[in-house]
Amino acid sequence: MITEKEKKNLQQFYKAILALENEEECRKFFDDVATIKEALDLSARLEVARLLDEGTVFSEISKATGASSATISRVNKCLTYGEGGYKTVLDRLAKGKGKEQ
Repeated sequence: MITEKEKKNLQQFYKAILALENEEECRKFFDDVATIKEALDLSARLEVARLLDEGTVFSEISKATGASSATISRVNKCLTYGEGGYKTVLDRLAKGKGKEQ
């Protein structure tokens, strides 16, 4: 279970991300806040979500991304039963509605 302190920290983190104005600021923030491996893992999950959303089969996703079946399954579960975060981002990216590049 998440503690109140952890909840407060997450809210602050989300607000920090929303405060970023462009891709360069976002890159700098993530360069500081995460290891390259953590950032690569997050970006790989988004790519897995994009491919799943397009209807790509698990084996092709694994081949294209190197993601494990466990990661692909977890992302698929989030796409199907999650809060809708992946879908929101994927829809906005497809429509070119990301913040200024």
